[in-house]
Amino acid sequence: MKKLAAMALTVPLLLSFAAGAFAKAKFDDDSGNLGVYYEIYVNAFRDSDNDGKGDLNGLTQKLDYLNDGNRRTSTDLEVDALWLMPVTASPSYHKYDTTDYYSIDPQYGTLEDFRRLTEEADKRGMNVILDLAVNHTSNQHPWFKEAVRDKNSKYRDYYVWADESTDINEKGPWGQQLWYETYPGSGDYYYALFADFMPDLNFDNPEVRKEMINVGKFWLKQGADGFRLDAAMHIFGEQEVDKNVAWWDEFKQGLQEVKKDVYLVGEVWDRPEKIAPYYKALDSLFNFDLSGKLLESVRSGKDNGLAAFSRQILEQYEAYGSNPIDAQFLTNHDQERTMSVLGGDVNKAKMAASILLTLPGNPFMYYGEEIGMLGKNPHEYIREPFRWYPEGGEGQTFWEAPRDNVGPNAVSVETQTNDPDSLLSRYREMIRIRHDSEALMKGGIEEVQTGDDKVIGYKRTYKNDSVLVLHNLSGEEATVKLDRDDFKGRKLEFATSDYVKVAKTREGVEVTIPAYTSAGLK
Repeated sequence: MKKLAAMALTVPLLLSFAAGAFAKAKFDDDSGNLGVYYEIYVNAFRDSDNDGKGDLNGLTQKLDYLNDGNRRTSTDLEVDALWLMPVTASPSYHKYDTTDYYSIDPQYGTLEDFRRLTEEADKRGMNVILDLAVNHTSNQHPWFKEAVRDKNSKYRDYYVWADESTDINEKGPWGQQLWYETYPGSGDYYYALFADFMPDLNFDNPEVRKEMINVGKFWLKQGADGFRLDAAMHIFGEQEVDKNVAWWDEFKQGLQEVKKDVYLVGEVWDRPEKIAPYYKALDSLFNFDLSGKLLESVRSGKDNGLAAFSRQILEQYEAYGSNPIDAQFLTNHDQERTMSVLGGDVNKAKMAASILLTLPGNPFMYYGEEIGMLGKNPHEYIREPFRWYPEGGEGQTFWEAPRDNVGPNAVSVETQTNDPDSLLSRYREMIRIRHDSEALMKGGIEEVQTGDDKVIGYKRTYKNDSVLVLHNLSGEEATVKLDRDDFKGRKLEFATSDYVKVAKTREGVEVTIPAYTSAGLK
């Protein structure tokens, strides 16, 4: 089990929540952290200095594409927040292995560039959260280098080392190697869950915990609004849930000294019942099972109980958090891209977007999803350059040669931005529909039986605002008759087609929905 080999001088983490000392995730209904989030791999997004690689200034230049701060325009996506994949100094292309938690990687820019980005985002009403990997550092980090060189250094206890009782042949949860020799023949082994170049930090050491809280405070002072917490379940090992949760509560309480409404969304890649306890400390957690169920429903064209599943999960979360904010998404930087999952079918991609953006919680989009970028493993090809143009143009990155999104027929912002029937236009439309509805932004969810497995139905309700949402997953027109008193008198609030028909009946309402169409009745 992780970190049992830590040095005897280590002081254990206090499980403060056992005594009821948890900092509650206080998300009131008007929290500035509610909204649509957009994940960006900076290296792939926009190049400002013609070196072919994305950077912070390039992102700042294109903020108006994401949100121009003017609700009267229709050419921006109108997202509410940005999630930046790691931007601190690192020797790797992905930067999840930092060599300095307190600096921007020179490839991306400077601290001044980052502060300018957050200031410009704030002018447009957007938050910025940073991807923070505290579980491990790079093996090139000065802390680790000193720990290897000098066994009496204070940094030795920043990491986890084997002793005479350690089974250095132990395997990890994926059957992977866990213990690595610092150099051949040294007999000095360190613990690394993910890879030999990413040695794990020792969170039983209070100095490590203090350091990581200081890291978080530092970035909040630079303008960040919160963090996406990488590998949140692996700090002490996936079985050590109480210790993991206690650490994240300690972390949040420390950050709240700087920013009371700091937003923390955690990556706990597991089943909902395993995710739920982390809501004692965190505001949001990514809902991997809901993502899979959503895409499977769209791919098959059949309702698989998605709405009931969403409600069931939220009820599990509510047992641990006072106001849990589900973090739903389609796919992310570690997964096959949505358009590839859906076989390149634009109609299905539009449907997936419409469902995502009408579910409870904070929807997270992955850059390029809105234009239908393709991408399959290895990871580099899930993180290809964002396509501003079919081939090339000002600001286009080429940090790597694209494999899946290339050529004159490649998807791009340029080819879709003025096309009202494009996938990009559907995302713009659905985000605005969400923003215009308190029920969609803040409400709960109740499954509605439509009597047709091609049509998903659910009701979103917040105070006196209620929207009945219907999605026709199929390539055929569908008519559903909903016989409930609370459906009587409902009128069409939104539709992704001009041909939705709503007819009153004695018992309720009858709705005719064209193929691959979503509709909302208020």
